[in-house]
Amino acid sequence: MLVRRGLRPRAVALGTPFPPGFAEGPAEAFARHLDHYAFRLFLRGAIQHGDGFSAESVTDYVEAPRAVGMARALVDLGLAEVTRPGRFRLRCPVASFGPTLEWYVGRELGRRLGFDVVTGVKLRVAGLGGDLDVVAAAEGRLVYLELKSSPPKHLSDAEVAAFFARVRCLRPDLTLFVMDTALRLSDKVVPMLVAEAGRSASGARVTLRRVGHGLWAVTPHLYAVGAKPSLMGNVGAAVADGFRALAPPVP
Repeated sequence: MLVRRGLRPRAVALGTPFPPGFAEGPAEAFARHLDHYAFRLFLRGAIQHGDGFSAESVTDYVEAPRAVGMARALVDLGLAEVTRPGRFRLRCPVASFGPTLEWYVGRELGRRLGFDVVTGVKLRVAGLGGDLDVVAAAEGRLVYLELKSSPPKHLSDAEVAAFFARVRCLRPDLTLFVMDTALRLSDKVVPMLVAEAGRSASGARVTLRRVGHGLWAVTPHLYAVGAKPSLMGNVGAAVADGFRALAPPVP
């Protein structure tokens, strides 16, 4: 579908905290841990401490006993090791949590909704920055998901403009701008998307509509997605709402 759009896609290796050939059993267990926002925050903090960490030091979101349990879960999965009492280190240090989020969302789109999925796609288009985080196909429809793992306060106008440039190049049937945060998107993220959609040369029709908690339809085919109450639950709800909008009128 990407090549038929005149593009030259190339998938790049994701920097995930597990080695190549990660067995399906541990991978599935890891994905089930990633279902939980608190675990994703914990892992994000652990990744930022590449030289090692104490469980209670990587996030303030959970209390110390629960944090220790999450560190032990990483050890049980073979993703971390104990360096000394109370200290842990990831076995495969990585630069950021973003690629792990791409892996998780891509995996769940395939497992839960039966999509064909690729992650970390470079388009090699002159003047177009950034990668396509997740591209998924089903029912002849192309879905593009932009994933952000940082808090909304770090989102810049330049990032939003670059995202819209990728959408205009790709021309997907459905687009999801996904922020892995339990913070309200309505205070900053949604207004930024609305403003850029209004400036877009493609003439996107802004029809802001709240679909659910942590989920907004910015245009008929562009959704802003948050992590509360469930990241993948909201992604699934956006896909369902978007596919219904793409369907022919009911007789």
